[in-house]
Amino acid sequence: MAEVKLLGAWGSPFSRRVEMALKLKGVEYEYIEQDLANKSPLLLKYNPIHKKVPVLLHNGKAMAESLVILEYIDETWKSNPILPEDPYDKAMARFWAKFIDEKCMPAIWQIMWSKENEREKAIEEAIQHLKTLENELKDKKFFGGETIGLVDIVANFIGFWLGAAAEATGMELVNKERFPILCKWIDEYVNCSVVKENIPPRDKLIAFLRPRFSASSWKY
Repeated sequence: MAEVKLLGAWGSPFSRRVEMALKLKGVEYEYIEQDLANKSPLLLKYNPIHKKVPVLLHNGKAMAESLVILEYIDETWKSNPILPEDPYDKAMARFWAKFIDEKCMPAIWQIMWSKENEREKAIEEAIQHLKTLENELKDKKFFGGETIGLVDIVANFIGFWLGAAAEATGMELVNKERFPILCKWIDEYVNCSVVKENIPPRDKLIAFLRPRFSASSWKY
């Protein structure tokens, strides 16, 4: 049997993406928790460039960056594909996955870390990107159609972490009035069995996030 190991961190949405893909594929793996405040020799050895999780080890070969790893998993283990077969649909899935990582997530983090006088502009930018993402979802159950695919896996930050951050900070960016379609997707997403198995305990995540932000300063 192929030897698969995953270096990850319990609260990292990027690590959880890889775990979700492995679970969807039915791949057995060894999970090795990493302390990102005190990076292990193993992590530094296998990801010397970025020094971040996740890192996937497959038969001794290492790879980093969650999007790269997800594509590798899909190409290596063929059951339950997370990318479409059609070349155009596959290209569009990659496009929207990158849109989430390069547009949506940075905009959301900018709200949390920006100064108060810069926050309104950051909120507007994040809302615009999330509206664009919602328009892509349209009337589909998941971004991947009737089953979870690459874009859904990559959007786990929006599907779960953002709600926990809202509770920890008082910053409710996504609600049914503003994003009815996205909220419907979130409900379907967090109630999907493979997602439930691969998200951190909500209370633990909120407790982790709360001291990092002042709740009173995020209400608007």
